[in-house]
Amino acid sequence: MGEHLEAEPRSLGPTVVLAVAMFCTGACGLVAQYILSTVSTYILGNSIEQFSVVIALMLLMMGVAGVVQNFIGDSFLVEKFVLTEIALALLCGYSPIALYGAFAAMESHFPLVQYGLTVAVGFLIGIEIPLAIRINGKYARSLKGNIASIWSLDYLGSFVGALIWAFWLIKVLPLTQLSFAVGALNLAVAVVTLFYFTRIGVVRSRRLMPLLAVLGIAGLGFGASMEAGWSRRIDQRLYEDPIVHAETTKYQRIVVTHDKKLDDLRLYLNGNLQFSSVDEEIYHELLVHPAMSMLPRRSRVLILGGGDGLALREVLKYRDVKEVTLVDLDPDVIRLARELPSLLEMNQGSLRDARVSAVLPGGMTTTGRRRVVMETGEFQERRPVVQEVARVRVFTLDADMFLANVRGKWDLIVVDLPDPNSIELAKLYSVEFYRKVRRALAEDGLVVVQATSPFHAKETFLCIRRTMEAARIATLPYHDNVPSFGDWGWLLGSPRPRIWLPVTSIPVETSYLTPEVFQRSRAFGKAWLDSKYRDVSSLMRPVVMDRYLDEGWRVE
Repeated sequence: MGEHLEAEPRSLGPTVVLAVAMFCTGACGLVAQYILSTVSTYILGNSIEQFSVVIALMLLMMGVAGVVQNFIGDSFLVEKFVLTEIALALLCGYSPIALYGAFAAMESHFPLVQYGLTVAVGFLIGIEIPLAIRINGKYARSLKGNIASIWSLDYLGSFVGALIWAFWLIKVLPLTQLSFAVGALNLAVAVVTLFYFTRIGVVRSRRLMPLLAVLGIAGLGFGASMEAGWSRRIDQRLYEDPIVHAETTKYQRIVVTHDKKLDDLRLYLNGNLQFSSVDEEIYHELLVHPAMSMLPRRSRVLILGGGDGLALREVLKYRDVKEVTLVDLDPDVIRLARELPSLLEMNQGSLRDARVSAVLPGGMTTTGRRRVVMETGEFQERRPVVQEVARVRVFTLDADMFLANVRGKWDLIVVDLPDPNSIELAKLYSVEFYRKVRRALAEDGLVVVQATSPFHAKETFLCIRRTMEAARIATLPYHDNVPSFGDWGWLLGSPRPRIWLPVTSIPVETSYLTPEVFQRSRAFGKAWLDSKYRDVSSLMRPVVMDRYLDEGWRVE
């Protein structure tokens, strides 16, 4: 070790300080990897690729750092460790906002920034462990004791960090704020280590190091104070219309924009358009009413997805619907649909009085459901007459888990889920999932699935159809032009072979759909339904995601 360490007597104190430091940096390092991977997923999609590449690059650079440290001299080891932690604090703090800004300003060169930051963070994480081991080498009684007190504490910290990330951190803070919190812990490690080793006389740079620590604190504090404003400006660069609401939830980035001139309200999840108020009625009427018009009975309806309440709005137009169950993973989407005035006006308060639960039911019973009522326009004894529409329950759960555990049969299941652009969503387009859907259908019931674009994402559309049919669901494809999305497709499904008769009437008021429009939507151009593939999507082989990503199409 360096001369300034050789003069120090053996002591337990330095080992304890370094062990605690490595526990904290182990937690910070793993959370930093998760943050970079998650931000990349929010921006680019395909969580498997983003997590795999980011973590693989970090591990590579940790290995490179282990080699590089061999060429680092033994003098000023404590100072080098402290400088590493200060650099990590700043890099971890600023990385998410830098990634987001790079995507907004230089999308074509975004991978350079993404992988550059990943490499830098990985290298610094890799260099801190050998530096701590070399510092502690003078104080540990043996090599085994050194490894046990430093290396093992780093791994233990990583484990604890992973648990805190999964069960708490990602739920309470946006990633761009969480990164500064992680950086602050790295900075605290630097300050405590510097203070302790200065006190015992090991640190030589007694003026420069405190100054650098103060600059690090100032730099991190400045970024944390400016983060909200930066995020708003970057958000706005990514969207053409003014942003009226933006938040990052545990599951996704939610952005709502509004063009006042066109009165166009748009909802985006992770940058992908979910609806435009100008033409969402075309989409939702075609999603709901063809199936509802064909059903002999429609008293029980299940909606998977549709947390914006727009599909539910269409279902509640039917007076013979008695029970509606809506399942959407993200409770913040449900909250937004119930509280954002513009969205509440669009969905006509369809979710306002619903009972919301995050607990998986053991069975569907009628106990505890609230009524949804509407004014009829008539008055009796000076009070408006209200009519019960349906009992509505909302579960903020994974749709696959819900179907796997719930009992009951539904006359209609509406599958209104985002496109299968990630492994988590591809699961909800698998043959195993559609088998659960089929099991939950009444014998004469129907399912309708939003199935992406048969024009822009043809092979994805046809893969979804093949997968439904592999689950023994007879399908009827149809499509229409939704201006915000282009040509869009849906799949009607029946649990038994069925002759798909024309729809002769739509029994409720609609803004766009007529029987003639639906009949026209069943016609496809030559070879539109022909595919060179025969495979189906499953949990272990999610080919629907591969088809979607290969087609490289995304709704802006």
